[in-house]
Parts: sequence; C-alpha cells; structure tokens
Amino acid sequence: MCGIAGAYRWPDGKVVADRLTDTLAHRGPDGAGRYSHSAGYGEVHLGHRRLAVVDLSGTGAQPMASGGLVLTYNGELYNAPELRAELAAAGVRFRGTSDTEVLLEAWRRWGVDCLPRLRGMFAFGIFDERTGELVLARDQLGIKPLFLLRRGEGLVFASELKALAAVTGGSLQVDHAALVASLLYYWVPDSRCAFREAEKLPPGSWLRCRSDGRVERGRFWNLKDVAAEGRERARAGERPDIAALVEESTRRHLLSDVPVATFLSGGLDSSYLTALAARHQPGISAYTIGFRAEDAKFEAMPDDLRHARRVAEQFGVDLKEIEIAPNVLDLLPRMTYHLDEPIGDPAAINTYLICSAAREAGVKVMLSGMGADELFAGYRKHLANLLALRYQRIPRPLRRGLSQAVDRLPVATARRGYRSVRFAKRFLSFAELPEETAFRRSYTMYDRGELLALVDPDLAGSVDDVLTEHADIYQDNALDDPADFVNRMCLGDARMFLPGLNLAYTDRSSMAASTEVRVPYVDVEVVEAAFAVPGERKIVGRQGKAVLKEAASSVLPREIVYRPKGLFSAPLRAWMSRDLAPLVREVVNDGELVRSGFLRRDALARLVAEDAAGQRDYSKHLWHVLTLEYWYRGATSGEFG
Repeated sequence: MCGIAGAYRWPDGKVVADRLTDTLAHRGPDGAGRYSHSAGYGEVHLGHRRLAVVDLSGTGAQPMASGGLVLTYNGELYNAPELRAELAAAGVRFRGTSDTEVLLEAWRRWGVDCLPRLRGMFAFGIFDERTGELVLARDQLGIKPLFLLRRGEGLVFASELKALAAVTGGSLQVDHAALVASLLYYWVPDSRCAFREAEKLPPGSWLRCRSDGRVERGRFWNLKDVAAEGRERARAGERPDIAALVEESTRRHLLSDVPVATFLSGGLDSSYLTALAARHQPGISAYTIGFRAEDAKFEAMPDDLRHARRVAEQFGVDLKEIEIAPNVLDLLPRMTYHLDEPIGDPAAINTYLICSAAREAGVKVMLSGMGADELFAGYRKHLANLLALRYQRIPRPLRRGLSQAVDRLPVATARRGYRSVRFAKRFLSFAELPEETAFRRSYTMYDRGELLALVDPDLAGSVDDVLTEHADIYQDNALDDPADFVNRMCLGDARMFLPGLNLAYTDRSSMAASTEVRVPYVDVEVVEAAFAVPGERKIVGRQGKAVLKEAASSVLPREIVYRPKGLFSAPLRAWMSRDLAPLVREVVNDGELVRSGFLRRDALARLVAEDAAGQRDYSKHLWHVLTLEYWYRGATSGEFG
C-alpha cells in the first residue's frame, strides 16, 4: 500500500511530480522514489511513496524499472504467488519477492489482458520506454483510488485529489454539482469529482496515453455484467460455497511480511473475519472501540464491547480496546483535509483513530469487514425496503393514522435519544414510494423538495441531474427478475455506496495514519459468488445477510451471528448537542457556504431548530454540513493547494 503520482507531457513535469509525491508522504513513510524519461515530444515523471508490507528490502522499491517498463503501484495482489509461479515456469527470473515485480512481469507478458487475472486491490501507472506510452489502471471494485487531470496532451495523476489541487496552483474550481450530490448522499459519487477538470478513473478500467497525444480507455471488469452472470448461475441451480470462499479470501489477505491485525466491532462481519484470521494466524491482534459512557447512554448505543470481548476470548485474539472521546473540534478539519472530498460519515473518525492506535503499536496492516452488508443485504435499509412493499398493502386510512402518530413522537429529549422513533420516522419517509425512489430515499439525506429548498435556486438543474443519475444507475442493472429486489439493491450499493463512500473513507482515513486496510469481503471471487446467491437467500424472514450468517454459524456462537445489527458510527446527537453546538451556530449564521449563496441560511436554521426541539433527527445532516463547510473553506482558500 502506497502513494503513487506522475506527470505525463506536463509543463514543469519534474517539479510537478515531485510535489505530487511529497503531498502523499503520509501514504508511504518507508521510502520515496522518482523516475524521469522522455515521452514523445515531452517527458514522463513518476513518483512513489512506499509503505513496505511485502518484501521489505530494496528489491521492492518503486518506481520499479526493468527491461524498458517502469511501474508505480499502490495495492496488494493476493494471487501473486500463483502468478509468480506461472511466470517463472515461462522463464521469468525474479530479483525479489514483491508483488510489484509480479505485476510488472505480468504486464510485460500479457499487457492489459493481465488485468482481469489480478486478484487484489490496486491502482498503478506503467510506462513503456520503447513506445512512450503510459497506462493507468484501477482495481475491479474501486478499492484503491486514482485521480487524474488532463489538459491538452498532458496528464497528471495521484492517489489523492489534494495532490492534484496542490500542483495546479489553486486553479481548480469547485464543482457545485458534485457538492449537491454530496449533500444528497453525504459523499461524492465515484462518477463525480469535487473539483472541475479532475476525475476518478472508474473501477475495473484503464486509460492509455500515447506519445502522439491520443488517449484510449477500456474496461476489463464490469460489476453489472458480473451480477447478470450471477443471476444465470443461480437460475442454473449453482450454490456457491460462501463459507469456503470467505475463508480462502481471508487467508489470502493475511499475506504480509509485517504484522496484521483486524477491526473487531463484535458484529457478524468483523467477528467472522477475526475468527477465520485467528485460525491461520493464532494470537492475532484485534482493535475495537467504545465511546464515553455519557455519549453512549444518550445515543442508546448497544454494548458492542461485550460481544467483541467474547469473540476475542473464544478465539485467542489479543484485543486492544480504544475509548473514543475525541476532540471533534480538532479532528473535524483534519479529517476533512485527509478525506479529499466532502464525506459526511463520522465512521471515518473511528477508522482513523483505530488505525492510529494500531500504527503506534507497530501494526501496518488491518483487515476490515467492509463490503459484506452491500453484497449480502445486511443494512437495515435492505430489510426496510422489503417491509415497505408489505406496508403498502395496509389500508391507506390506517397508514395515515400511523404516520400522524409517529410524526408527533420526539426523537430525543434533553437527556436521551430514542433510536426506535428515529428508525420509525426514517422508514415512513420512504415506505409509500415506488421501488427505485424508495431505495434511494432510504439512505439519502433529502428528498427533491428538501434539497431544492436548501441550495442556491440556480442549482435546481444540478439537483435533477444528480437524482436522475442515481435512478439511471439503479435501473441499469440487467437484473430483470421482478422478484429479486434484494439483488438490485445490492448491485446499486456495490456500484455507488461501496466505492463512493465506504471504500473511499476507509482508504483515506487509514492512509492518513500510514496504515493499510484490506477488505476480504470485497474480493472478486467473493463478489462473483455473492451475486450468484438469489435475494431470497440473502434476506430470510427478517434476517438480513442470511446466507453469510449460515456460513458463519459453523465458526461463531449463535449469540454473535444473530445479534441485532450494530453501527460502526459515532454518537452524533451527543456531539451536536454538546461539543459541536457552537460550531453549528457559527456555520449557519456566518459560514462560507451561506455567505457564498450555495446554502440558504433560513433552510439551515430550520434544520437546527427542528433538531434542537427533538422532533426530527438532523444530526447526520448537520454533521455533513460541517464537513462540507470545512472542505469548502479549504478548497476556496487554496489550503488544498
């Protein structure tokens, strides 16, 4: 895991590449490398910051040059041993034991055809000295980031957006449509970028820059096609062995020459991974978090620590407990900077603090249960959307009466919050909508009218564009079985929610602490198997992730497998009512977003007033407004540059 950067036929390319690379120092504190060469009528300059995980010697250093090919690479290949053996049998002689060298030689032998054969997480740039061509590529699911910017025949790329902002001298303009999208989703979808001109290389794709100035693009893996193939496998009666696949993926993800630990929340996903990892690496460490007692009580948060301790004791895991009582006023601007784009999920703070603690203990690599909920239908919204279909069969007068009764209930008092009321109000906000609209509304922050009331009236077109984009992605799924609503939701999440939010904040937060996080559930073979499981086996009765729970039952105690779903989140209502209340007032009354006209002061004030009155829970909305405010201040003041 590292930071990569480069400039291709770009003015002052060497200076630019050096600054790009320096900006990424936190991603790779173990070493730095540079490379320069002519490319057509210009030059190519590649940079690398190394986090040494596999092959700690100099033979793993980058950019790696051999036989006319030069590679700068960020990631891990979990099938590197098999690829190495195949290449060695074909006569390739390796100098070291790194997966970087395996990737370089795989490219030499197969070119872009090697990409579908790679099992891991990766983003890389590879330059051919003979042809003067540079190719960029990104892994199948978008686990690793790759940002790029093209001007004329020139191109710059980097692992983080802030690096591109830094080398363009503050010339990058904020894309207000992307900010509208971030308000809706509380993250910026992978199809958009917070700065104009800049873009994200799509997951499962490559881009080739030729020395004559031409640019070509291609895809080597498409999740939509994988889901369609999975549907056909299911129709043919195939039943993938989820237990075997998850265990094999977990074993492969332990490949490392440095210590590996796990996240352990006490929930199903992290507990299952931790138990499997302990089979192959006895005594493995795990990290878990708790919150200040008063915050947890106010938020009515479940006692996850009790479950994490039980798993650790049963499987001989060395559990490290971290109490989070963060100085959020200090962490908020710092995390906003590291997250690159406006991301309003406080779980990013949890990830950063856990990774920081692990790094201080000498751990560079951690396993996370990220992805299981998206692939196996484990979120509350998945079950809620199925229940909504049944709810719509209740006579309308009864529904109206129930809605009015719930609307009158408070979500909190001055002393505590009521989670069940919050859930009920959330459910009723989308329960009567059509399928696609309901699914989107079940996890977005505002409906169309609310969003239009919140932003500059001139952005009405952007609001409709963003809503249409989500609808198009959801409906572009090739899953024509009307009964398989569950897999349509899973596919929508895996195409948008997973790369746009969860993988994005996990990468940025962990790398801010110079730590690599691996995600065994987001493995190509596990993903392909997940979409070969019919939706009716993912949600059974009121049990989400039923097929994964069935697999885990042979390893974990029933109390862990079937406990109510926890939240890898934070006590936002407690923070908002205490630590962050003065900042909220400042942002609403005199923030840059309000002064610029992007957000309307009166609409924000209504959110604050209704939240304070306890009738609505807008803590998540207001948290995201704070993250957006800090990001906007940095973007418009040149802080990122």
